[in-house]
Amino acid sequence: MSTIKRLVLDIMKPNEIETGEFARRLAKTDGADGVNATLIESDKKVQNLKLTIEGDDVDADTVEGTIEDLGGTIHSVDEVACGDRLVEESPTHQD
Repeated sequence: MSTIKRLVLDIMKPNEIETGEFARRLAKTDGADGVNATLIESDKKVQNLKLTIEGDDVDADTVEGTIEDLGGTIHSVDEVACGDRLVEESPTHQD
């Protein structure tokens, strides 16, 4: 079975947890080599983030559990890349 190399998530997290700390905690999950957290939207109580997690064998269940432990929720899984190498998207006419 192929391992997950990249996982892109749309998540919501409470403002009480700093985005940097959120990303650091996720970077420590099994198989993750790095995390990119991009702020999409913010209000008084919550922030919406786009998370990109890359590694040799990202454990999606552990990532989900860590997000929930930090008080966050996953809105959507926007990209999953598996296999021996990462394949970048190619532009299409819809883009």
